[in-house]
Amino acid sequence: MLRPSTPGLYWRTVRHLRPVQIYGRILFRLARPRPQTAPAPLPRTPTGVWRAPARRAASMTGPRSFRFLNLDGDLDHFGWSPAGQDKLWLYNQHYFDDLNAIEAPARAEWHQSLIEDWIAHNPPGAGDGWEPYPTSLRIVNWLKWALAGNRLSGAAVHSLAVQTRWLMRRLEWHLLGNHLFVNAKALVFAGLFFEGPEARAWLTRGLSILRREAPEQILADGGQFELSPMYHALALEDVLDLINVARCFPDALSGDAAAQAGAWSRLAGPMQVWLRALSHPDGEVAFFNDSAIGVAPSPAELERYAMTLGFPPPPAVPPLTLFEPSGYARIDRGRASLIADVGRVGPDYLPGHAHADTLSFELSLDGRRLVVNSGTSVYGSGEERLRQRGTAAHSTLMLDAVNSSEVWGGFRVGRRASVFDVRTLETSSAFELEAAHDGYAHLAGRPIHRRRWSLSDSGLTVVDEVSGAGTHEAAIHFHFGPDVGVEAAAGGAFRIIDANDGRELAVVTIDPAADAAVIPTTWHPGFGLSRPASCLRIGRSGPAPYRHTTVFRWSSV
Repeated sequence: MLRPSTPGLYWRTVRHLRPVQIYGRILFRLARPRPQTAPAPLPRTPTGVWRAPARRAASMTGPRSFRFLNLDGDLDHFGWSPAGQDKLWLYNQHYFDDLNAIEAPARAEWHQSLIEDWIAHNPPGAGDGWEPYPTSLRIVNWLKWALAGNRLSGAAVHSLAVQTRWLMRRLEWHLLGNHLFVNAKALVFAGLFFEGPEARAWLTRGLSILRREAPEQILADGGQFELSPMYHALALEDVLDLINVARCFPDALSGDAAAQAGAWSRLAGPMQVWLRALSHPDGEVAFFNDSAIGVAPSPAELERYAMTLGFPPPPAVPPLTLFEPSGYARIDRGRASLIADVGRVGPDYLPGHAHADTLSFELSLDGRRLVVNSGTSVYGSGEERLRQRGTAAHSTLMLDAVNSSEVWGGFRVGRRASVFDVRTLETSSAFELEAAHDGYAHLAGRPIHRRRWSLSDSGLTVVDEVSGAGTHEAAIHFHFGPDVGVEAAAGGAFRIIDANDGRELAVVTIDPAADAAVIPTTWHPGFGLSRPASCLRIGRSGPAPYRHTTVFRWSSV
């Protein structure tokens, strides 16, 4: 893990934490609970209907083999804790997502055998599979599988009770956020699936956590507060699953618990609208903060799931929309769709999935991703993780080779950019968006970066201003999407082309005072994936204040 190099960086990181994240971490590490292996409570008989949940792509490639994060593994060769595998890969092995994936019924015998194998080789409380997050996901996946009509053996039912008891004593208060949310979700599922006093205690604890966390984690505009489109999609799946299981066991909920379940239904609509707005015309999420394709169910699959639960399709997003609580904006005009980050990097006490991507944007033209952020292909610590979180990997301005927010390690942030002066303007010829941030104000001369986007039927104008004082070196990066090439043209312009057939997609012009170069880079549509890509880097050095204008032009037809 990359450690803070100065006491100041460490202070700028930890001063935002909540007390429970500090003392909770100490207690979590010191606690040594013993697994409780008493007989399981009796399963409850459903009195409602379980609906088919959202499906992911299949991850089992054979009865005992998997493909996670675009990497293969086999139980016969590696077992349940293969040495050398990334931590996230190991977690996925213990999630059991395949039980509810596409065409899962055809693999039911594999699933039955896999559950029994897991029980036999993962003794209670030992190993990666018993960490709280994979335990939570596994409890839910086993119970979804059972509610879909599959038979859990007596050993599996007993194991579910042991896992839930263990989770009750290993809740992730030291992490909060999506981890604590899925812990509570698992307790609700188990508390509804089983009956009796013990199950009622699980349900009560899960509902108590969600009563506090849901209003905090789901913002007024429907966005999930960690501000990652990918994690938002996972949160929407969680909410829909909770609605589904509550309707499956309506007799187990009454009074305040029933009212709380009704409140989940009021979250689903705004969350769907937000996800649609933060998705490209190609149907997948935009890459802001930690986001990748293939981790969460697709937006279309989540819409299908919501419709099976009786929710109408989300309404069309207005052509110029600012989601103020979450700090994102979307503009649709003519052939183009633009999504921009004009907000904070995440919750002050939980920026673990944040990138230094303030005032970055993504642009689709005719449904193709034209301008992009670089995406996320790795977790953990290391130089590549740090590079992907850094400002230069995003389509925004970098000043003096410093990240706009002080990302470090795998999931840490010190100093954070704060956005202000956000405004939108609609005219007959264009839609405009403007915002500024202070992420560079600690530099000499206290520079401020201000950016204005103006999207018309025939192009996009991006104006970057650096105010304040001092001499600074600005680097404006425009990353281009898959199968998009860049080549120099006459008059200092650049042609954006289809890399497959050379067809011109757009022309980019820049201020004559700037230096520009096309540099090779990589684009990461999913974990474990890295594709060659191109980036237009525009350099501008000199005393502040100064302004640079970049113009993208295309046919309005």
